[in-house]
Amino acid sequence: MATWNHILLIDSNSPLMEQLNFFHDHTLLIITLITILVGYNMLSLLTNSFINRFLLHGQLIEIIWTILPAIILLFIAFPSLRLLYLLDETNKPSLTLKSIGHQWYWSYEYSDFKNIEFDSYMIPSAELNEGDFRLLDVDNRIVLPNHTQIRLIATATDVIHSWTVPSLGVKIDATPGRLNQTNFYMNRSGLFFG
Repeated sequence: MATWNHILLIDSNSPLMEQLNFFHDHTLLIITLITILVGYNMLSLLTNSFINRFLLHGQLIEIIWTILPAIILLFIAFPSLRLLYLLDETNKPSLTLKSIGHQWYWSYEYSDFKNIEFDSYMIPSAELNEGDFRLLDVDNRIVLPNHTQIRLIATATDVIHSWTVPSLGVKIDATPGRLNQTNFYMNRSGLFFG
């Protein structure tokens, strides 16, 4: 779980979150290289005498600074589109969890089993035990299996809610009158907050 002094991304618990971390590192490397190049050009302007007889007609440099950013954007766009496809693809789920957002609490239903549904309320600050997280711990937690494809169906009864678990790479909006669907796969067991 992220704390106030956490600098890096949260440890991933799903293959999709690992891919999101890799994409973040890939994009950060490209941005770092662009920043170094622009910084070098700005520093070289300080020592330049601004006189060059070959820069009067610069069609070649104009072609380069038009095509090079387009190529750089392609290096960012292709992995991004692949990741968007993977995040939206729903494989054959082994378990379906229905999550219904209410004002101040969530209701959960295990749709594959009969009559397994419960409400999950946030624990008030006055009732927290030592080591509990304020505004994150609940009285009834969801229990989900590892190494299983899980489908999450989210909806709401009153206003728009957001169901998020950062270490799984899952964020879905629960909208009244609409069923939104996502899927995830957990690599390891643990307690994950969102």
